[in-house]
Amino acid sequence: MYSIRNERPEDIPGIRHANATAFDTATEMDLVDALRQQVRTLVSMVAVENDAVVGHILFSPVTLSSHPDLAVMGLAPMAVVPERQRHGIGSALVRAGLDECRRLGAVAVVVLGHAEYYPRFGFVPASRFSLVSEYDVPDDVFMAMELEPAALQGKSGTIKYDAVFATV
Repeated sequence: MYSIRNERPEDIPGIRHANATAFDTATEMDLVDALRQQVRTLVSMVAVENDAVVGHILFSPVTLSSHPDLAVMGLAPMAVVPERQRHGIGSALVRAGLDECRRLGAVAVVVLGHAEYYPRFGFVPASRFSLVSEYDVPDDVFMAMELEPAALQGKSGTIKYDAVFATV
């Protein structure tokens, strides 16, 4: 059985392993390391089973161009080691991460991700809130979710990720 908790310094090798095995390239692993070093407000959680990290999720602040002070987080990346995928670990990480973002005062979260996966948590196409991504991506993979009712109502603009995303 696994448990979900905030990242600890001793989890870093396991987080690197989870990202390295879950993705085809080292980009996500490098992104997590760079965000950890350069961004202050992160939500970084792990799934641990038998003292080993089997999953990781990271949320970092993003900016809405028209409302730069609005507390919005971006979910990226999320990784579960291949042999533990499809066991509910990713879902548990998403739910725990959203709860932690809410606890820290975030009013909304955006994600660039699988259009079939993230709606189960309440994500909808960001275009429903008149939000667009700074990246050229299909409408159905850029999604948003309000953590506070009506937090995005009447707001529109471009979501910009931290500059670290452009460096990896």
